Amino acid sequence: MRSVFYGDSLSLVWNCRANWHPGDGRVSGFHMKATNWEFKNRALVFGLIFALAFQFYFLDHQNATAALADRLTVRLGINGDLIARVLFALAAILLITAALIRTWASAYLRAEVVYATDIKTASLVADGPYRRVRNPLYFGNLLMAIGMGAMTSGIGFLVLVLAMLAFCYRLILREEAELRAAQGERYEQYRKVVPRFWPSLRAHVPSAGGQASWASGFKAESWYWGFALALVAFAITLKVSLFFWILGASLACFWLFTLLGQKEEQSQAGGSR
Repeated sequence: MRSVFYGDSLSLVWNCRANWHPGDGRVSGFHMKATNWEFKNRALVFGLIFALAFQFYFLDHQNATAALADRLTVRLGINGDLIARVLFALAAILLITAALIRTWASAYLRAEVVYATDIKTASLVADGPYRRVRNPLYFGNLLMAIGMGAMTSGIGFLVLVLAMLAFCYRLILREEAELRAAQGERYEQYRKVVPRFWPSLRAHVPSAGGQASWASGFKAESWYWGFALALVAFAITLKVSLFFWILGASLACFWLFTLLGQKEEQSQAGGSR
């Protein structure tokens, strides 16, 4: 059995509706599936969420990490600058961890699949991190939001993390519905044993025999490593301008990869007609 999830991104709109059963009056849950527009334009939404999170400095002028460092300084009696540097370093390590997870996951996919405008349901992949969690790319995004949140205000941190989590689940629910329709019982068996979002330390399914292409994985996630580099550079130099310069270049790479992947997808679709 093989199993996989493709893509990654974010959004603020929940678009919820309850699943009402008139026979017994139960509400079985909420559907928050992402729309076609959201999935196809997830790179744009990704950038907009980050931009929105940083805008909250207009309401909350203090950096979230600096605020936490101030509190810890009072409690621990340690130099505040040292605590702030340690916290930024921890955030950078978290971002590197997220980049490793996404690279590991992308190594079992192709870059054009990761950035495809349509959900790919022809096959399932149960290798690498997909044996431990069904959505390692989305989990990596949440870790990234927490790590990058170190550079936002307190309000911006909450907005960034919650918006990331909300959009991840919207995309997951959409992909689950399409995979369930395309793969049927095979996908249901995989879904029942492998966690949706929070990884398990042990593998829940045997390897399907797929081979990782690390070159492809690093290529697909090169922009993500740029995010990690930006935070590492700031933790070392404390230069905000350097952080935003590297961050901007990384976002440009992300949107470029997405655009090239979509063009290649359209070219292949046109050639197969």
